[in-house]
Amino acid sequence: MRRRQRPFLLLLGIAAIAGSVWYAWSSGRPVTDGRYDFRANGIWIQHGWLGDDSWFDRNKREMTLFRDDARVRELADLFAGHGIRDVFPHLCPCTSDGRIALADAIQTERFLDGFSGFRVLPWIGGVLGEHCFPESSAWRGTFVSSVVALLVSHPRLAGIHLNIEPLPDGSEAFLVLLDELRQAMPTGKIISVAAFPPPLISRSYSKAYWAKPYYGQVAQRSDQIVPMMYDTAEPTAGSYRHLMRVWSVQALDWSGRTPVLFGVPAYDDSCEKDHLAQTENLRNAIAGIHAGLKTYPVPPENYSGVAIYCEWEMDRSEWDWFRTDFGKKQGEPFVTET
Repeated sequence: MRRRQRPFLLLLGIAAIAGSVWYAWSSGRPVTDGRYDFRANGIWIQHGWLGDDSWFDRNKREMTLFRDDARVRELADLFAGHGIRDVFPHLCPCTSDGRIALADAIQTERFLDGFSGFRVLPWIGGVLGEHCFPESSAWRGTFVSSVVALLVSHPRLAGIHLNIEPLPDGSEAFLVLLDELRQAMPTGKIISVAAFPPPLISRSYSKAYWAKPYYGQVAQRSDQIVPMMYDTAEPTAGSYRHLMRVWSVQALDWSGRTPVLFGVPAYDDSCEKDHLAQTENLRNAIAGIHAGLKTYPVPPENYSGVAIYCEWEMDRSEWDWFRTDFGKKQGEPFVTET
């Protein structure tokens, strides 16, 4: 009898181990009750919402698509209905001497009128070594002065969202830039940083990643960290979800008390070799982040939500899914995992 039971018990044990490993690797059961939607999400939006006339001329874009009160209100209503609080209008790239891209003053005020109740943080920066030279004190001085001038001219702006890439781990010049921005910016204005994800040993290509010590240094100088959790070249949905699970826990733990929004992809860039849209998409990213959050009894205090990249790539089906599968359900309290 014992001999006959051994193969069965062995198979049972293998199955149990395999199940445990799969559950640990995958995102587990889907979370669709909205428990991780705190209605404080973010989104990156197009340049035209704040941009000056020269941007429209260079890019052959139609101003009336943006400079219209009704369209601004329509966008605000869309975001409010999906729990978006932080809005990052594109105002990149800066010039090589440090001046941030020009905004249209009238349009900026029109946008702020329509977005009362949101936090509007212009998305500024550019490509390191082409537009951005944080190691240069002269460049930093011009950049900081340009930021201050924008915030003084439009005091209803909540602050700035800083995105310089690629930005290598341990960049001292970037820390100096953050210190100088903090010292010069008007009191109460937010410094939000588009951060790079944590490293992973299995990465087979060269990208910018930030290790734990640098995460802490940037977080100490920032009011918000927004890790860009895409362009990973992950080949399968399972591997990408697993990566999101690992990265979400690391980013939360490494950022101290600084609020974190997870940057999630909603775009299809066939020219980008590191982005496979069928794998790296909104659903898989959020499933992996949910798996990371489920490892905590309750979400850490510095977890705020997700930031969608980007508004101009979102379609109706993605918005519908985001509302029904991620969004907090009306009247439902926060529920911890059991």
